[in-house]
Amino acid sequence: MAKALLLDFGSVISKSLFETLPDIESAYSLAEGSLAWHGPFAPEEDQLWSDMQAGNLSEREYYYTRSAELSALVGKEQKIIDIIQQSRGSGPSERFVRPEARAAVSSAKAAGCGVSILSNELELFYGAEAMVGISLLGEMDHIIDATHTKILKPDSRAYQMAEEALDLPKADIVFVDDQMKNIKGGEDYGLTCVFFDVLNPIDSYNQALAHLGAEPIS
Repeated sequence: MAKALLLDFGSVISKSLFETLPDIESAYSLAEGSLAWHGPFAPEEDQLWSDMQAGNLSEREYYYTRSAELSALVGKEQKIIDIIQQSRGSGPSERFVRPEARAAVSSAKAAGCGVSILSNELELFYGAEAMVGISLLGEMDHIIDATHTKILKPDSRAYQMAEEALDLPKADIVFVDDQMKNIKGGEDYGLTCVFFDVLNPIDSYNQALAHLGAEPIS
């Protein structure tokens, strides 16, 4: 059995911006449906998302484009961190943490496994203050964040940093991410990988927990 769970943050631990779109529209006094951000929930209605999935732009570029669109709507520049803090608050964002994530972390730890994060934009998008207020982050053994390392998944060096931090063989690490290109990068590096389906969080986490010999969540 594997010995450590390595999680992405956005969409895997935190609910995605697509799931909290009504909060964003409300925060900016926009009518419902003003923002056509559908992502994986309706990819046929989100050409920009489809382009990203096809490799024509990065995940950062997707969100930077969306933030520019919102900026034009509200008449002032808004970065992704501004949008998240405006809609979720600049302090603790506990209610946006998936309950399935909390349950999965507890299950993994109960099985004697470590849990860490490998993220491309954790502090960049969420901000240091909000991170301090999210209790689940305090339970992580390691947080490897490209905000500081500057090495983004699926670059193999990102997975190497995680492997070195966890000090475990590749085969002992189960990596979970919601972007298929990052999963492919992890597989190419030699990690055991589980694609996180935002439409089925419980099933996704249970696939990962099975590799650890941990109890499934419900």
